[in-house]
Amino acid sequence: MHELSLAQAVIDEIVQLAREHKADKVLKVRVMIGALSGVVKDSFAFGFKAMAMTNEITKGAALVIETPAVPYRCIGCGHEFKTEGGRPDCCPRCGARDVFPQGGDELLLMQVEME
Repeated sequence: MHELSLAQAVIDEIVQLAREHKADKVLKVRVMIGALSGVVKDSFAFGFKAMAMTNEITKGAALVIETPAVPYRCIGCGHEFKTEGGRPDCCPRCGARDVFPQGGDELLLMQVEME
């Protein structure tokens, strides 16, 4: 389960940020996980909670996961649009089937609240 190693990498980054800012405690962490990233959000959250408990700085930190709509672009007409669900069957403007994602595969650390 690669979500555990991803969670550990995020925890490591958070601990480094906390030390750089001379913070004693991380209160809240906000991450963005793209719908096409292949990351299982529940598994990531479980791994994050387990890894956070092993460090006094991150122990008890709240995790907020955001999953934005996936942007797509139609090769036929150039129309750009977003979808909340799975891959669209066709372009909503011209009906072409050549639509490609323009993101949605990211895992980003967006915000860390610390004191």
